[in-house]
Amino acid sequence: MTSNETRRSLPLPPGKLGLPLVGETVSFLRDRDFQKKRREKYGTVYKTHLFGQPTVVLIGSEANRFLFTHDNSYFTATWPESTRILLGPQSLAIQSGNEHTTRRRLMAQAFLPKAIAGYLPGMEQLTHRYLKQWETPREMTWYPELRTYMFDIASTLLIGTETGSETAYLGQIFKTFCGGLFSIPINLPWTQFGKALRSRTLLLEKVEELVRRRQQETEPRTDALGLLLAAKDEQGNGLTLDEIKDQVLLLLFAGHETLTSSLSSFCLLLAQHPQVITKLREEQEQLGFTGSLTMEMLKEMTYLEQVIKEVLRLIPPVGGGFRRVVKSCEFSDYQIPEGWMALYQITQTHQDSSIYPNPKEFDPDRFSLDRTEEKQKAFGFIPFGGGARECVGKAFAMLVLRVFGTHLVHGYDWELLPDQNLELVTVPTPSPRDGLRVKFSRRG
Repeated sequence: MTSNETRRSLPLPPGKLGLPLVGETVSFLRDRDFQKKRREKYGTVYKTHLFGQPTVVLIGSEANRFLFTHDNSYFTATWPESTRILLGPQSLAIQSGNEHTTRRRLMAQAFLPKAIAGYLPGMEQLTHRYLKQWETPREMTWYPELRTYMFDIASTLLIGTETGSETAYLGQIFKTFCGGLFSIPINLPWTQFGKALRSRTLLLEKVEELVRRRQQETEPRTDALGLLLAAKDEQGNGLTLDEIKDQVLLLLFAGHETLTSSLSSFCLLLAQHPQVITKLREEQEQLGFTGSLTMEMLKEMTYLEQVIKEVLRLIPPVGGGFRRVVKSCEFSDYQIPEGWMALYQITQTHQDSSIYPNPKEFDPDRFSLDRTEEKQKAFGFIPFGGGARECVGKAFAMLVLRVFGTHLVHGYDWELLPDQNLELVTVPTPSPRDGLRVKFSRRG
């Protein structure tokens, strides 16, 4: 038999495809234990039906390695239809092959070390402003506040919005837009998808206004939008307005949605583990930190990095990633048919007890130099995805978490208010159900 015949003779993975058309999408979106239940029943490779497509779910570091090393041969990046439509056809997230490689190289310039260092002063300034604002209410629901802060960081530093009202307007529409990214794509006025589609139109109008304003400027800027405006391909052609608009939309989504989730997880987990806050403050004292950061000092804050990594391991902001199967293949003695989707798992990988003993425990020391648990297996720690499509803004995300974490721990105390539901809503990104209610105060 040929290898193709052998492949076709292999069984499909176990699992159920669910109802016609919708498959198991509703359970996937609403049941936070969807993956756990199926993994216990079927193992680390199983089939389901999500967002209108039969799907193979692949769990574990070996599955991640298989998928990431076969990008563009067996697999190509894809998203559910709702996400593809809302992010737009020109978005880096949707592009594949040479087009993706070229555009990614361009976008990566906004996140090179020199560019990252350039974001630090503005990031500190905004962080101080928001921390000071939060002193006044004393008690607050923190998640929506963190979302506003993070949107301000992303829109000010990456695309150069200049007024608070412009940022607030964009942030409000973006909330509705993000609410429909992972939904059943039925465009009716009352559906999440329908509302998100209208928000996309409003966002693109605002982004176009911003782009045209920037095009009138005589001095080029070095932020992400500045690089997109200055970019030229091999023939010397610039990006079209439609392409720039879709890339800006992606920058704003990726630059604030997942980071809001990570910031809130950082605040939640540290409130539950005050001994970690004590150790972070001891590290700051040892380094002589007095309130102003440099890139060099941030590099020396090794315990802070361990804490951030453990936050990203325990509550990754993205639970997994989709690929389209462009050529039938086999994994773990099952066939993965062409035309299906494959879904790799970040959350489940980070819960693998063969890599992380007591995986449910919050233990930043597992990332210390003498343990380095994340290095036990390749692709065992993938909070930013992996392979050719690893998050291009990873260094920016880490800088935000470091700057925010440093100033929060240095200057403030916070404690969780009683009688709130801290269970995580996981779609589109993890957040506490009641919005993380805290008592917040400046340290004496």
